[in-house]
Amino acid sequence: MADNDWKKRLGVVFSTNPDFTYETEAEAEQETLKPEKQNLIVSIDRKGRGGKQVTLVTGFVGCSEDLAELGRTLKVKCGVGGSAKDGEITIQGDFRDRVTSLLKDMGYKARRGN
Repeated sequence: MADNDWKKRLGVVFSTNPDFTYETEAEAEQETLKPEKQNLIVSIDRKGRGGKQVTLVTGFVGCSEDLAELGRTLKVKCGVGGSAKDGEITIQGDFRDRVTSLLKDMGYKARRGN
């Protein structure tokens, strides 16, 4: 199937040049802040999860690879599963106190939300 990316080019006028190739600007990911400049909030959430509790870490500013690495570290230290996407880390279970202390030991500014 041909590469049909016409939706990305809605504002472009037709070109008669046969060698013309439309180039989109790649979205640059944010540069990851140093741990001491990160302001992380550790809270608990039950909404949309069938009554199960999860610990949410929000407020991370940086690229998705660094977020995934921090999420992986927290999951290993807590011994549970979870995920890291869309700027937040989800840890299965209520680990607010443990996650907050782990983040502070790593040098992050973390506080307990609720």
